This record gives sequence, structure tokens and C-alpha cells, in this order.
Amino acid sequence: MSTDSLPPKYNSRRNFLRAGVTATLATAAYPALGAARVVDPAAAPAPGIIDFKVSDFKVSDFKVSDFKISDFKMDFELDEITIDDLQKAFLSGQYSSRSLTEKYLARIQEIDKAGPMVNSVIELNPEALQIADAIDQERKAKGPRGPLHGIPVLIKDNIDTGDRMNTTAGSLALLGARPANDAFVAARLRTAGAVILGKTNLSEWANIRCSHSTSGWSGRGGLTRNPYALDRNPCGSSSGTGAAVSANLCVAGVGTETDGSVVCPSSANGLAGLKPTVGLVSRSGIIPISHSQDTAGPMARTVRDVAILLGAMAGADPQDPATADRGGKLSPDYTPPAYASSDYTRFLDPAGLKGARLGVVRKYFGFNDAVDQLMDSLLGEMKKAGAEIVDPADIPTIGKFDESELTVFYYELKADLAAYLAGRGSSVKSLKDVIEFNELNRGQEMPYFGQDIFLKSEQKGPLSSKEYLDALALNHQLTRAGGIDFVMDKFKLDALVAPTGGPAWITDLINGDHVAGGSSGAAAVAGYPNINVTAGYLWGLPVGISFFGRVWSEPTLLKIAYSFEQLTKARQKPRFLPTIDIKAGS
Repeated sequence: MSTDSLPPKYNSRRNFLRAGVTATLATAAYPALGAARVVDPAAAPAPGIIDFKVSDFKVSDFKVSDFKISDFKMDFELDEITIDDLQKAFLSGQYSSRSLTEKYLARIQEIDKAGPMVNSVIELNPEALQIADAIDQERKAKGPRGPLHGIPVLIKDNIDTGDRMNTTAGSLALLGARPANDAFVAARLRTAGAVILGKTNLSEWANIRCSHSTSGWSGRGGLTRNPYALDRNPCGSSSGTGAAVSANLCVAGVGTETDGSVVCPSSANGLAGLKPTVGLVSRSGIIPISHSQDTAGPMARTVRDVAILLGAMAGADPQDPATADRGGKLSPDYTPPAYASSDYTRFLDPAGLKGARLGVVRKYFGFNDAVDQLMDSLLGEMKKAGAEIVDPADIPTIGKFDESELTVFYYELKADLAAYLAGRGSSVKSLKDVIEFNELNRGQEMPYFGQDIFLKSEQKGPLSSKEYLDALALNHQLTRAGGIDFVMDKFKLDALVAPTGGPAWITDLINGDHVAGGSSGAAAVAGYPNINVTAGYLWGLPVGISFFGRVWSEPTLLKIAYSFEQLTKARQKPRFLPTIDIKAGS
């Protein structure tokens, strides 16, 4: 999932890690929806630690200087289109799911695999057109299942699909050993009628391999680029989802987060992105880092589309005990629609800022003067819209849980990855096996950075270790009762607010990421929800604002975020510039 805030002593990035392959689409009819899918009976064997060959996989090289904006058509007929827009277009007959899927697949070839080569999609679904055909037939026969019926989405390449696509977390170690079943999240999307177009590239192993890695790079997928300026980073670890959704290569997408990996790429790519409460969305079938912090989250160009996607993704899963305790039931007398566990769109209120008490976490400011000025201006706008601004409302424990968070990651990574791999059927069965694979295939897996976090994790003992239990308890005390809950109780707040991060940094494969700023840490460690919304643009690069708060407070955060979005309407589509002209401010 991802890690975006290792302590500065480990990394200079965000707050924590502060430290493709395309398939030819088949033409045979897709027989059914739901759990029944065509599964390739002759799946390629997993590349073993010994038998892997460099020739088995090749990532094309590309220099930003090779590209000219005139090489592709800038405008695309589906630019900035929303789920509601498309449902109207389906109803009028303007589009079918088939025609829509064809258009997105063609656009992926035009600008992701050619032209600017954003390189956000790691693999296309060879069954996408058949799925779309079946969805269209069902619409004609029975009508739509709900708002996601026929909608093309992309999901991160650490989310299992029991079909002909790989799930690798960007690592060559898992290429060819396909999962037998869908992750709960993928199954929920299919049940809602979504068309899974393919998988997105990511920071390999969701950015947990090395303390000075480059976000958006994986051994399998190569480097994803920021569609606003191709020499800048899309952030991670949900880099491909962020870049693809922003570049209008799908309607919406799914990322995952351990600390910052939904909200940071949403900020860097001008999106709305929600990191839910841990347990609202099932983690089963997702390649793990930390069961105490991992979660999947929706990413889209609008808050409303995020809310629609969240409703489809959330749900109780017997394979993930955390979901049994979820607060996803919106009210005791509420009956959810058939296509989703909850309808989160019912909380979207353009006047949602009126009367909302927002606490400004000033400790997350101060890393960039221009960002501070933008945020202060927006706080003034929110106040004019009726919000009550409490400034400052600092979390007193910020900076005190960095070491304990890292300790928990070391332990949980080793244990959780082994548990996942045990059911995968891969030749790698443990973190130790992955480490050995990387060493034997260093030229493909470690040309730019190593695996120091993996090595430290492998040295740790079981989850019964006192060091682990003490660190986990400290994390929860410092970020919950002594952190977010404390400051929200003290000032009677509805949400906390801070800049998500700064403008995207220039990608540097030699030195790794060099990010200033980031506010994901407290909510991530607490397991509490956090939503990013585009706040504005600096030098032509998007900057996000985060609203976060108590456990199960997604309805409140969506209400506030939607109102902010309607107030500012800041989102601008990317221009695929080779670089930013800083003097010109664009």
C-alpha cells in the first residue's frame, strides 16, 4: 500500500517514506458478470528466484526531451467527464460501455504508451471489451445496477484480480503467478457493474522497500510521470492511479495507502482522494505492508465521484475482521442500495462548510511560503462561506510517533507479507525470498535504489514481540486519544485541516525523492480518515488541501470537502508539459 512518511533521519521525502505491460484485447464474447470470469487455464509459471531471465521482461526507456507536445492531440472528448455525465450519456445512447471502453483504451495507447508517455498503466485487462459488452447487454435487459454500471476504472497493481491480469506490486518476483481470486475491493467493483480497464503502476512494493526510493518507479513498470510536467514526480505509492485518473485515462481509480499514498498522489495530480478509516474497506487480497494502517481508497477528479466509488468499495468482509467493526452503516434506519453498502453521495452538501468547525494544524505548515499563502487565502474563503476556523489547533504529538510507526512497519511487513504470499502460489513465499530474488536480479530490480527497509524488517521477530506491541500501543495513544481525538475534543471540531503537501518535485532517480511537507501521518497512524481536494495551482502544479478527523467520520469529511470543492472549483486538467517554466509561472 504505501508509505509516505519515514522520519527525516531515514529519508528526505514526505512524512513516511519521507521514508508496461499491455495486453492485446481478445474479441471472444464475455460469458458472465460477477464472480464468473474467464480465467486463463495456462497461466505462465511464476519467475523463480533462479530461472528468471532478463529477456522475460523489458521496460522501454524514454527521455522527456524526446517528446514534443505536438506529437499528440491535447484535447480528448472524455476529458473531465464524470460518472453522472456518463450515466446520462448511456441513457441517451451517446455512449455505450463498449464504445467508452474502446475510447479509453485508445487514449491509453496515445498518451500513456506513446506521445508524452505518462506510463501510468502497467497492464491492460484483455477481457475489458467483453465485460463492457456484457454490461451493455444487461443494461438493455434489466437497466443499470447503479451509478458505476458500465464505468471504466483502473486499479492499483497490488490489488488481486482472479483473471488474466497479473498482480505484482510492481515487482518482477510476482510476475506470472496470478492470484486465484479477486480482492474483496475488486469483487465489489465488479458487482457494482464497473469495467476494470487494467492495473496501474506504483512505487514498487508500495514504497516500503527502500528508505531513499523514487516514487512512481517499479522494476516491472518503470517510471510513471506527472501529467502536469513530465519531469516531475506523481508522488506515491499510488502513482499510476493518480496520473491515470488525472490524465483522463479512466473515469476513476483505486489506490492504496499506508501513510500518504492516496492523498499525496491525489494532491500531486490534482485529484480528490479519500483514505478511509482502516476497516471501512476490506484489505483482503491486497498485497500488504501494515495491517494496522493499510487501506484501499477511491481517487477521482471530483469529490462526488469519490463518494460514489467509496460506496461501492466499502463493505463487511468475513476475510477481514476489521470490517466487522466498521461504521459504514450511515444511520440505524438506513437501507443501502443493492449496488453498494452505502450511498455516500447523500452527505454531499454545497453549503457543507457553513457552521463547520475546522481546526488548522499549523505544525503541518511552514515548508513552503507559497503553499502557506495559498492555504491562508483559502482559510479566509472558507470562513466567508460560514466555517468557523480555529487557528491554530495543533496536534501536540506530531513528531513523537515517527520511530514507533517505523518499528510497527518492520514487524507487520514481515508477518503480513508472509501471510499473503502463503495463499498466492508464487515461488516467493516470504520476505526473505523476495530479498533473495532482488539480489539475484539486481540489474532489473535495484538499478537505482536498494532494499534497506526489507533487510531491517527481515531481522524482526514475531508480532508477539514486546517491542512491536509497545510500539503499536504507543502509536495509537499518541495519534488517537492523545492526538486527533484530543485536539478535536478540546476545540469541539468537525475536522482538522492542513496542506496535503507541496507542488510536485523533479524526479531524481539518483538521489531519490526530495519532498518538503506532508500532513498524512497522524490520520494514517491512527487509522482515521483523510480526504484530499485540489486547493489550487502554484507554477502550474496542483497543490492539495487535506481534511481529516475522527474514526468513521467519512460522511462529515465528504460534506466539508464537497463544499470546499464547489466553493473553489480549482481542478484544472493537465497539459503534459515537458517541464515547468518557473519564471513564467506556468
